[in-house]
Amino acid sequence: MSETTSSAELEELSNYARQAISEGSKSFAGASRLFRSDMRASAQLLYAWCRHCDDVIDGQVAGFKDEDATQEEIAERLSLLRTQTQRAIDGKADSPAFAALAYVVKRHEIPERFPFELLDGFEMDAIGHHYKSIDDTILYSYYVAGVVGVMMAMIMGVRDDEVLDRACDLGIGFQLTNISRDVMDDWNIGRVYLPQDWLDEMGVPRDNIGAPKSRVPVFKVVDRLLDTAESYYDSAYFGISELPFRAACAISTARRVYREIGRQVRHRQHTAWDSRTVVSKPKKYAGACLAVMESTYAHTLGRLSRPPARTGLWTRAR
Repeated sequence: MSETTSSAELEELSNYARQAISEGSKSFAGASRLFRSDMRASAQLLYAWCRHCDDVIDGQVAGFKDEDATQEEIAERLSLLRTQTQRAIDGKADSPAFAALAYVVKRHEIPERFPFELLDGFEMDAIGHHYKSIDDTILYSYYVAGVVGVMMAMIMGVRDDEVLDRACDLGIGFQLTNISRDVMDDWNIGRVYLPQDWLDEMGVPRDNIGAPKSRVPVFKVVDRLLDTAESYYDSAYFGISELPFRAACAISTARRVYREIGRQVRHRQHTAWDSRTVVSKPKKYAGACLAVMESTYAHTLGRLSRPPARTGLWTRAR
C-alpha cells in the first residue's frame, strides 16, 4: 500500500472487508450499519485484519481449522503475522488484510503497540495458555478484545485515556460473554478460559469440564464470570456520551446484544451449551431502538453528571 490510498483502492479494500464481516460476524455487521460511512469503512477494515490474523493462527481454510498443526508451525505463523504487520505499519503491506490495517493505522494515528498486543492474545491461544485466576482471564480478554475496543474508539476519534479505558471495558465484557457462551466448544478443542481457581472451588477438574455431571458446577462458574462481565458493561456505558452520536448508537447496540447473550446463557443455565446461544432478530431490533434512546440520554442529560470511578476493574497499561 502506498503512502496515499486512492478512492478505487479504498473501495476495493472496503469490499474485501464487507465480505469478511458477512462471513464472520453478523452482529458486528448489523451494528456497524449505524456508523457514518467513513467510520464504518475503517471499523470494517480493522475487523477484516483481525479476522485474517485469527484465521491464519488457526490454519483456517474454507471454514475448517487445522487441528494438527505443530507448535513449530504455529510459531512460524505468528512470526509471519508480526512481520507482515510491521511491514503494513511501515507502509509496505503485501495483501488486502494488511493493506486494510495500514490504511486504518495511518488515517487514525493508532499506535503500533495495539495491533501487536492483539497478536500477543492470539499467541496465548496458540500456546494453550493456562488461566489460573480471573485476573489471567481478564488479561487474555484485554489482548483479544479490549485492545480492539481501544482501536475502534480511536477510529471514532477518541484520544482521552479515561474514555479509552471504557472502550477497553466493553471489549473485555464482550470476551467474557464469548467465553461463557462457548465453554464446551472451546473445551472440545483443548481451550479452557474459565479461571482454574474457580473451577477448583466447584470441584471440577479441567479435563472433566465437558462431562455431564460437571454441567451444573460449570454453570455456577460461568454465572460468576457473567457477573464480572456485567461490571465491565456497566463501566462501558459511561464512555458512550463521548462518542459521536451515530457511533454511540452502534456501540450501545452491540453492548445490548452481547449482554443479551449473557442473559440467555443464564436463563438456560446448565443446558446453555446444548446448542449455540443466539439473539433473535426481533431482540436485536429492539436492542437497537433502546440503544438509540440510551445514546440520546447519554448525549444530553447524561452529560450533566460525572462518570463514576472504575473501582475494582482491571486497567490497561498506558
